[in-house]
Amino acid sequence: MAGCLGGGGDTITIGSDIPYRPFEYRTTENELVGFDVDIAQAVFTDELGYEHEFQETSFDTIIGSLNNGNFRVIMSAMTITEDRAEEIDFSDPYFTAYQTAIVLNSSDISSKEDLRGVAVGVQKGTTGESAAKSLKEEFDGDLTIQSYDQVTGAFDALRNNQVSAVINDNTVNAEFAEQSDNVRFLEGTGAAEEQGKENAPPYLTFTVEEYGIGFRKDDDELREEVNGALQTIRDNGTYDEIYSKYFSG
Repeated sequence: MAGCLGGGGDTITIGSDIPYRPFEYRTTENELVGFDVDIAQAVFTDELGYEHEFQETSFDTIIGSLNNGNFRVIMSAMTITEDRAEEIDFSDPYFTAYQTAIVLNSSDISSKEDLRGVAVGVQKGTTGESAAKSLKEEFDGDLTIQSYDQVTGAFDALRNNQVSAVINDNTVNAEFAEQSDNVRFLEGTGAAEEQGKENAPPYLTFTVEEYGIGFRKDDDELREEVNGALQTIRDNGTYDEIYSKYFSG
């Protein structure tokens, strides 16, 4: 009840676009796992004492679904942006991400400029799609953007030579690249270096972003509880433990 309607019950329902590996995805045994899944367990259940459950939903309609009361919060590797913050509130940031591009090893593309005139794959409604649109403007329209319901569709299109690159979050691109022997990151300097980010990825970055947990505008009490729990798991080492489970370095 509370999970869907925002009441004062004990179960928090979490809207999430699944799969989005390594943040939320299912194993071959259909177990839901991932960085967001473990953070949700640590925050909502271990620290705050709520039961919680994930509800699968499409990313490009996830904000509307939250505001319609379909679930209590969003936890789906969601970047905090000004546009989104007009519709929902966010927790304090809990993850730093970068928009990046991957290409096939056999591709002649070796720099950002080489993307001019090609087709790139993105997931609908994501900041990867926004980054591609910005790049298209930079190229005076000389870029084709193919948008897919899920990022796996963009990855399949890259494999099948239907697009020349995929623009998406660095850790998700890295997960795909690690599972493929014919994919590489597009190299170059970019937003991370320009902003002086420490431990910036060693490849081209279009943006620097922060993920947050999404809340309806009238859910301040829960949001403040979650911010406190996020700080606690950073202070007690739980966050670092979960981070090292999914990400190297």
